[in-house]
Amino acid sequence: MSDTTIRTNSEVVLIGAGIMSATLGLILKELQPDLKIEIYERLDIAAAESSDAWNNAGTGHSAFCELNYTPESADGSVDPKKAISIAESFEISRQFWAYLVKQNKVPSPENFIKSIPHLSFVWGEKNVDYLKTRFEALQSNPLFKQMVFSTDFSELSKWMPLVMEGRKDSDKVAATSMAIGTDVNFGELTRSIFGYLTKLEGVTIHFNHEVQKLKQREDKSWRIKITDLASGQKRKAYTKFVFIGAGGGSLPLLEKADVPEGKGYGGFPVSGQWLKCTNPEVIAKHQAKVYGKASVGAPPMSVPHIDSRMINGERQLLFGPFAGFSTRFLKNGSYSDLPLSIKSDNIIPMIAAGIKNIPLTKYLIEQVRQSPKDRINALREYVPGAKSKDWVLERAGQRVQVIKKDEKGGGILEFGTEVITTADGSLSVLLGASPGASTAVSIMVDLIGRCFKEQFETPEWQEKLKIMIPSYGQKLNDNPILLEEVRKETAAVLKLNN
Repeated sequence: MSDTTIRTNSEVVLIGAGIMSATLGLILKELQPDLKIEIYERLDIAAAESSDAWNNAGTGHSAFCELNYTPESADGSVDPKKAISIAESFEISRQFWAYLVKQNKVPSPENFIKSIPHLSFVWGEKNVDYLKTRFEALQSNPLFKQMVFSTDFSELSKWMPLVMEGRKDSDKVAATSMAIGTDVNFGELTRSIFGYLTKLEGVTIHFNHEVQKLKQREDKSWRIKITDLASGQKRKAYTKFVFIGAGGGSLPLLEKADVPEGKGYGGFPVSGQWLKCTNPEVIAKHQAKVYGKASVGAPPMSVPHIDSRMINGERQLLFGPFAGFSTRFLKNGSYSDLPLSIKSDNIIPMIAAGIKNIPLTKYLIEQVRQSPKDRINALREYVPGAKSKDWVLERAGQRVQVIKKDEKGGGILEFGTEVITTADGSLSVLLGASPGASTAVSIMVDLIGRCFKEQFETPEWQEKLKIMIPSYGQKLNDNPILLEEVRKETAAVLKLNN
C-alpha cells in the first residue's frame, strides 16, 4: 500500500488563522517577498475564535480607559508604566494599518476601525479619588495629554447619557474621557489581511486542518503532522520556522513541540458571556466604550464595560463580559482540553497558582451561579434604567490565562500576553490574552527580531520597517512632535476624523 501523505516544504509555518498569524505573515512577506509561507487553521474560516468581534473581550485596547493597566498601590499611588507601554504599542499598530490602507493591501478602513470615545467611569469617594490620581499620573504624559477628567454631573451626562440616566446629581461619580479612542473589529481586519496575503505568490492557507504532532529534526528544522478534518487526508509539512498563534489551542501545541523553553507552562481557562442589547433606541443612546473597575478577584478580561461596537456594519451594544469556568481552551474546543494539558512538568506550578488565586476561584464560582436577574442587576450599576426585555445573553470567547513557574519553583498566574521562543529561534509560541490583538504589530516585530536575527539587522529590513512604521525605533511618549504627526497622519488615512 503506497503512502498517500502530502508533503510540503516552506520557510515559515503559521498555526492558527487569527490576528497574530495574519500580522506576522504579512510583515514577513513585506520584509522578504520571496518567502514561502503555509498557514494551518482547524476551523473553516479565519478569525473565528479570539479575533472574532463577538469573542474579543476588548476591541481597541490602548490603555485610555482600562483601569486594570493602572493598579493602585498600597500607598494610593498609580504607576502609569504599563498603560504607557500599551498606548505606545497601539500607536505602532495604527501606523501599520495605515500603511496597509495606503498601499491598498487592505480595503476601506471603515470596515475595521471606527472613532469612538474611551471613558473610565467610577462611583464612590474612594474610587473617585483613585480615578483622579490615575488621571494625573497619565495626563502628564504626551500619549494621554488629551485625557479629560470630570466630576460634573451635566458634563458626564453629555459624555454617556445612557449611563447617567436615573442617577442623582448628588451621587459621587467621576469619569475620564479620551475622544481619540477607537473601536477595532479584529475579525474583519484579520480576514482582510489574509485576503491580501493569500493572493501573494508562495502563501497558502489550509482551513479544516488540525496539527497533530510537531517534531524538531537534527538540522533544527521542523516536521509537522497535520490532518485534513474534511477528508481525513494526512499531510507532513517541513519548515525552518514555526509560529503557534492558536489562541487557547497554543498551549497543547507547545506541549507537543516538546521544547525545553515550554516546560512548566500551564493554562487556566476562563469563559465569557455578554449581555447584548436588542433595542435599537437604547443602542442609539450610547456611543462610547465605558470601562469600570473589576470586582475583587476578577481576571482582567472581566473588567465590566458598557461597550458600543460596529459588527458586520451594524452598531451593537454589549455589557460584560461575565466570566465563567469551562475546561475548554477554545470556544470550539473540547472539555478534555484542560485535563489533557496537565503534565508532570506543569502540575506543581498549576497547583501552586491555584492555591495563590483562591479569590479568583471564588469569583468564578459566583459568576457561574449567577441568575439572569443577577446579570441584569450588574448591568443596572452601569445603566440604571436597563430593562431585562432589552437584553439577551450571548456566549463570548474563551481565554486561557498563562500559568508558569516562579522563581521559587512554585507557580504564578499571568494575565498578560506571553511569547515563548526557543533558543535557536526556530519556534515561537504566543500564550495568554489581553491586550493581545491591539498590540499585535509590536509583539510580532519583537518576535521577528528574535527569530530572524541576521536578516532583521540588515539595512534593507530596518529601512522597510521604518516605511511600515514611521516611528520605528523611537518612543512616541518621549517625542510629542512626532506623536502629533503620527496621530494626525494615521487618523486621516484610517478616516478617524469624523
